[in-house]
Amino acid sequence: MSWTRNGETRSYHHGNLREALMQATLDLIAEKGIAGVTFAEAARRAGVSAAAPYRHFRDRDELIAAVATAGFDRFAEVLKASWQEGRPSPAAAYERMGRAYLDFARQHAAHYIAMFESGVPLEAHEELQLAGSRAFAVLREAAEVLVAHMPVAGRPPALMVALHTWSLAHGVASLFCRADGARRKLPMTPDELLEAGFLVYLKGLGAPSD
Repeated sequence: MSWTRNGETRSYHHGNLREALMQATLDLIAEKGIAGVTFAEAARRAGVSAAAPYRHFRDRDELIAAVATAGFDRFAEVLKASWQEGRPSPAAAYERMGRAYLDFARQHAAHYIAMFESGVPLEAHEELQLAGSRAFAVLREAAEVLVAHMPVAGRPPALMVALHTWSLAHGVASLFCRADGARRKLPMTPDELLEAGFLVYLKGLGAPSD
């Protein structure tokens, strides 16, 4: 069996239909957004019958959840690699992790949309929920190290810092790093905006500078 992508015909063998359907879903998201993903179109893109996806996925939500789960797993690896165990300093590593967040949103836009904009309920997809938790755990562990270097008096909870900085990074990524027409314009780069936001927020908490 074969499917066509970017004008190139490819074949799949027994055992990788699941991956072919997930790749077709990513292509659809990139071209049409999350609303453009249908079970039937993913099957057509993968070169199989409309019934074939049911061998691996219960429905459209389960297919998108699988794509999002793979995205979160990759996301966790990216964040962990950028953190580098807090070297050369927690402040520098934390800022570097923020830049890696934006880079992921830009370079893996379809995964990012599946992860955060699909509307798939987490409670109905345990693997997706666990993958999201693993990715956030990287950020929370980094926040714990950063908070440990702040003055003891008034030291904030690490979870609060992780949630606040996650919200800041996600907001910048969602507004200013989009690959579609919904991207807002800025008088600076998204990376500069995030760096300034981190600086103001963390300095206000007494975090050490790089």
